[in-house]
Amino acid sequence: MREVSGSIYVPDARGRYQPYRGLWVKAGRVVGLVPGQGRGEVVFPGFHDAHVHIWKIGQLLTDLVDLRQVDSLDALVRLLQERDQALPPGAWLLGRGWNEATLGGVPSRAFLDAAVPGRPVLLTRTCAHIHALNTQALAVAGIGPHTVSPPGGEVRYEEGLLLERAYGLVERVLPKRTVEDYQRYILAGARHLLAHGITSATEAGADPLLLEAYRTLDREGRLPLRVSVLAMLRPDGEEVTYPLPEFYRSDRLVVAGVKLFADGGLSGASAAVSLPYRDVGGRGVLRLKAEEILELALPAHKKGFFVATHAIGDVAIREVLAAYARLYAEEPRPLRHRIEHFGLPGPKELTLARSLGVWVVPQPIFLQELRENFMRYIPERFLPWCYNLRRMEGAGVAIAFSSDAPVVRDLAPWRGAWVAAFMPIAGRGIPLERALFYYTLPEASGLEAMRLWPGHRADFVVFSENPLINPGEAQVIRVEVDGVAVFER
Repeated sequence: MREVSGSIYVPDARGRYQPYRGLWVKAGRVVGLVPGQGRGEVVFPGFHDAHVHIWKIGQLLTDLVDLRQVDSLDALVRLLQERDQALPPGAWLLGRGWNEATLGGVPSRAFLDAAVPGRPVLLTRTCAHIHALNTQALAVAGIGPHTVSPPGGEVRYEEGLLLERAYGLVERVLPKRTVEDYQRYILAGARHLLAHGITSATEAGADPLLLEAYRTLDREGRLPLRVSVLAMLRPDGEEVTYPLPEFYRSDRLVVAGVKLFADGGLSGASAAVSLPYRDVGGRGVLRLKAEEILELALPAHKKGFFVATHAIGDVAIREVLAAYARLYAEEPRPLRHRIEHFGLPGPKELTLARSLGVWVVPQPIFLQELRENFMRYIPERFLPWCYNLRRMEGAGVAIAFSSDAPVVRDLAPWRGAWVAAFMPIAGRGIPLERALFYYTLPEASGLEAMRLWPGHRADFVVFSENPLINPGEAQVIRVEVDGVAVFER
């Protein structure tokens, strides 16, 4: 048995952090807590990111050009030309993270043709729902001025933009990723999460090859944190569906949920809304209606998988809730389905979400990193609804917080909690302690609850100082999973 002493903070059932001066660990689990106010190391339970793209973080850290901090079109040109010179002839130039609000414009087809004329270029917007291509990339994909937009997607050839499911038209001609590529990305992304105190996470969408990579890493004992993987049901640009995966459960890996997309992103004005967007017009893209969601989700529901559906705009949220209501009515099961993001719920949607018992998974950090986009595009009437976390909590909806990285740069849960408390777009935020507690709910993802209570696994993070007091200064010093250090600064 081993004692961990210091300032130990453990949340109670109401999300209030109680101080202890020590905890006892045996065989990877907490067996006791020592009451009292401690000194020394500041220890918190490991955090859970309920919606993140681990492999995409790893890919951005290793193989892609990271565009998230590029602040002008001129700077973008310089960055692309540097990468162009480093790539072999004919290779695709791939990047992710551009935001027109930061760049001062959209990297159009003509812009990319002038910047990098000699190779195919594909740059994914920070939200991953809009993709900018040059003429050569469009030609390789067989996309021309008369290409018809697929259902749930949009081709804007003159601008060189593919929205939503239209991305499938180019994805099929991109260099194919292997299981080994995915493993490399997962491990790089996992190290990044651990460095931010995240000991468990939900991989928010995986094709069969990515699922195989996760299972292989787990069987080989190489997965350093706990992951719940949501299996994709339908690839972009295709009308076929993937077969349901087999259930999988171990100490580190769970496959018990599936993923659907009902609409686009709010920061890029492609989420499905009932009023036109300001500045750019349009009402976004509704990728799936309630009947389609029901058809896709029912086999998974019957087999016992929980369904997690991306829905941000008010129109999409209504469609998803209608589909979930029918799922529960037609096939009653003790499953708690999820709505990913839940960006613009109205009062009726909040009430229905609570009555159905679904989990909602918003991203508080969006209110900081994507705020300028929200204020520019969202219809004024909807601003009080925009990721209004206090209204969600007040309605009694079950909430689990997340980052959706690499959509955002900052995935630290304690800074996301600070944003939830102090940066709402309308009204008041939620108490800081409660906000941090919403980052400790792996049960929303089919994982075992972990709070450093006796009997729970010894997954914890050691800070330089208390993140509830100095969230901007707190640094992660060490992270342990099952009582074993998996990250040390």
